[in-house]
Amino acid sequence: MKTTIKCIIGTLCLGAAALSGQVANAEALDDIKAAGVIKVGVKADYKPYGFLDSSGASIGIEPELAQDVADKLGVEIEFVPVVSSNRMQFLEQGKIDLMIATMTDKPDRRKVVGIVDPNYYSSGTNILAPKKYGFKKWEDLNGKPVCGIQGAFYNKRTSENYGATIVAFKGTAEAYAALQAGSCVAFVYDDSAIVAKAKEAGFEEYEMPLPTIDDAPWGLAVPLGEEKFKDFMSEMTIDWHKSGRILELETKWGVANTPFAIAMHEKYK
Repeated sequence: MKTTIKCIIGTLCLGAAALSGQVANAEALDDIKAAGVIKVGVKADYKPYGFLDSSGASIGIEPELAQDVADKLGVEIEFVPVVSSNRMQFLEQGKIDLMIATMTDKPDRRKVVGIVDPNYYSSGTNILAPKKYGFKKWEDLNGKPVCGIQGAFYNKRTSENYGATIVAFKGTAEAYAALQAGSCVAFVYDDSAIVAKAKEAGFEEYEMPLPTIDDAPWGLAVPLGEEKFKDFMSEMTIDWHKSGRILELETKWGVANTPFAIAMHEKYK
């Protein structure tokens, strides 16, 4: 009898735990719909992917993708500026519901946040440097000060593999200013952003001279364990690739269509 009671209680507990898990997995998406607003973490200093216009509004490729999500859900959107060093923490802490913020998809990050498959974008690592230095290979950075962004994974490789002395800044505005002031000989960053920056006024004498390394996909993310929300975002991402939405946004924001975006459109169209 005692064994039977224990089995019944155990079964009930397991059932309750399973139900609790299902409820937890449904919470984020349901809460967003109930609140009528989705809070999305985006970059504020990464032109043209996420930056602020003259009025302080978030614009760029990723804010437009985030708006697509809000429109699909039928809710308003609240953009929350994030940087590389706090974007995952903001998602963990509930300060944002969704993160679309130029984050490279890495195995260790998948243990912290719910990175969505398929990936939505991709980029590699390169440098922006004054043409006068004539850099040709990564080893040319040995022993030289190179600007970087706090929390960026490529800082370590640039330092350990190529001997650069990384001078890390919280945001890109500070890093670009330090580069122009001569505090660094180069700025190590995503090649996609560097291409856009080199076209801006004031950077005519700068170039992206090295072969791109570490080409890696970007992952947008939801809170860890939110499988219902994750599935929803997976469908959204597939639709972006299928429809050519990302190719369209690249063209709109002055970015040459990337091999990754072209390949993903071919795969899903």
